[in-house]
Amino acid sequence: MRDVAGVLRTGEPVALLIGGAACREAGLRAASRIARATGARPFVETFPARLERGAGLPTIDRLGYLAEQVAYQLDGVRHVVVAGTRPPVSFFAYPGKASDLVPEGARVHTLAGQDADVVAALEELADAVAPDTEPDLAPARRPELPSGELTPQNWVQVIGALLPEGAIISDEANTSGLLLPAATAGAPRHDVLTLTGGAIGQGMPVATGAAIAAPERPVVNLESDGSALYTLAALWTQARENLDVTTVVLNNRAYAILRMELQRVGADTSGPKANGLLDLSTPDMDFTRMAEGMGVPATRATTAEQLADQFERAVTEPGPHLIEALIPPLL
Repeated sequence: MRDVAGVLRTGEPVALLIGGAACREAGLRAASRIARATGARPFVETFPARLERGAGLPTIDRLGYLAEQVAYQLDGVRHVVVAGTRPPVSFFAYPGKASDLVPEGARVHTLAGQDADVVAALEELADAVAPDTEPDLAPARRPELPSGELTPQNWVQVIGALLPEGAIISDEANTSGLLLPAATAGAPRHDVLTLTGGAIGQGMPVATGAAIAAPERPVVNLESDGSALYTLAALWTQARENLDVTTVVLNNRAYAILRMELQRVGADTSGPKANGLLDLSTPDMDFTRMAEGMGVPATRATTAEQLADQFERAVTEPGPHLIEALIPPLL
């Protein structure tokens, strides 16, 4: 701890990367205190298993998914302090791109490993370098309800405006959910469960498990259409057990995330065969009928007003619900 405290006192640019248990309230508050007192840049690991967010908590950005995003976030950093996680690496290996995302010439310092008491380590460090500093807390602030046809930009505003207190979000929105963190930063306190292992299709099973583990809390599953197909049978379990899960399927009729990854490895996706493999509109899938066939009430939204009405109703009624939100691809 003393070595890390010394690094923070040098005045050189430092990034503080937290993960694991540090993504809960106590760890977030300690990390925010350290950042405010020392000027360190705080980040949460790219895919935290569980992240507490919302009004009254520090809003700490997650490290980007793409190497270019991380390079921008860590630009000029001379020291990377890791607490409860590992030094950043690229999620996939890309031709001609670095996989080790620690800036060239920067030194890595481990405050606490993944098996250590990372919260205690962060609190001890905060008391040493920021004894009189309070954390920077997000104010209670929701976006205005949008109007018009659904887009990747406005559907997240609906969620941010109407997210219930104490919600658990199982987030597998993928490319459609890039703007979700900003829209929910000031919403009532909630937990976000993310795609920790990169296994497509985890969103619905994780939402199901969360509803079983915390039956007193509303669970919101934000699910991309391609990923939903891997584990759609979770809806049957939700109906059988009468679980309080509201699933919003973002149906853009495309494997947009796979299109992006193919482009990033240099594959040509312009031909009819490649386009056909990434197209989910031949034939169009009807998620409302699939959900109803498994015993889950379902509706379809094409406008922000419809999504707001259906989402507000679904999260206040007991049992599972599915909303199919038709949006254009972001990528």
